[in-house]
Amino acid sequence: MQVTFYGVRGSTPCAGESTARYGGNTASVVVTDDGHDPILLDLGTGLRYFGATCDSSVPFSGHALVTHLHWDHVQGLPFAAPMLRAGDRVAVYGPSHDGVGFPEAFDQLMRPPFFPVRACELPAELNFTTLESGMHDIAGAKVTALHVPHTDTTFGYRIERDGFVVAYVSDHQQPPDATYVDPNVLELCANADLLIHDAQYTPAEFAMKSTWGHCTVDYALTVAARAGAKTLVLFHHDPSHDDDQLDALLAGAVIEGERLGIGEVLAAHEGLSITLA
Repeated sequence: MQVTFYGVRGSTPCAGESTARYGGNTASVVVTDDGHDPILLDLGTGLRYFGATCDSSVPFSGHALVTHLHWDHVQGLPFAAPMLRAGDRVAVYGPSHDGVGFPEAFDQLMRPPFFPVRACELPAELNFTTLESGMHDIAGAKVTALHVPHTDTTFGYRIERDGFVVAYVSDHQQPPDATYVDPNVLELCANADLLIHDAQYTPAEFAMKSTWGHCTVDYALTVAARAGAKTLVLFHHDPSHDDDQLDALLAGAVIEGERLGIGEVLAAHEGLSITLA
């Protein structure tokens, strides 16, 4: 499996010289493997850049796992090439929201007057499916979807194929007791070869935004250590964090990761590609 990052920010995209190295697009991660359709993790603004890498002479077929319907996780869908070409096919999965199925909830989000085009009007064949908690066979992989703490109904995902595990917990509400980790999160992340985890806040920021649905870098390290993850990738960077601040946060996280016994700690940046082989 190859895991490539096209968008690494949370909340809102940001641009400028101060964020050029890590990138300013929102959540978009793509898992590829020879002989299998790609799996898209979220549909943030980084998805447009993934689309630019797709061979326009070959019909695209892929599967998208959406964690939840906040704008930063779906805003890229109508701008990515695989959604804009007749003959391309994308299956889009996500959780229901307050009794409303995922297809209906997405249709409420992407329609006039909020956006001029509905998903069903895009040239590609898009099939939206409500995903239930549990294990599913998607694109030749064993995919586990479980609810994780956030401000709204949100899934985390675990992808298993060829003996390797990728865990994706993009948005995670840190609990008041920072030693506690939700059982669903531990199940998703258990012994993961690669854990991509929310790391939006510093402790000072979290003190001001403790109910905003995210966590600190330190808590991401706690989750990785408790779950026995081999590599932790810090993800969902705050839009206010420039490249220098992310460098500093990563440097501290690497030291703490060594103390906790985590094999490797990285900070996600656009273009980062990790191969599990």
